[in-house]
Amino acid sequence: MSPFSLTCCVTEHNVVKYVKKVFGEKDVGAVMQRLDRLTQDEARTTAAQTLEVIYGLVKNMSAVMDGEQIHLA
Repeated sequence: MSPFSLTCCVTEHNVVKYVKKVFGEKDVGAVMQRLDRLTQDEARTTAAQTLEVIYGLVKNMSAVMDGEQIHLA
């Protein structure tokens, strides 16, 4: 087991213990599902922002290659 996967495992174990302590045994599944959805939403948002930046870079690069003047905002 790599140090990274061990760290993830230990961290996940700590999160589950904390959630059980705070919310009780029966709510752990619901809390973990919500956390998973939030994590997926963050990943989608990050991907969208990354694609937006890449699109802007490609657009600027195309403009430079075509000899256009670029005015940065």
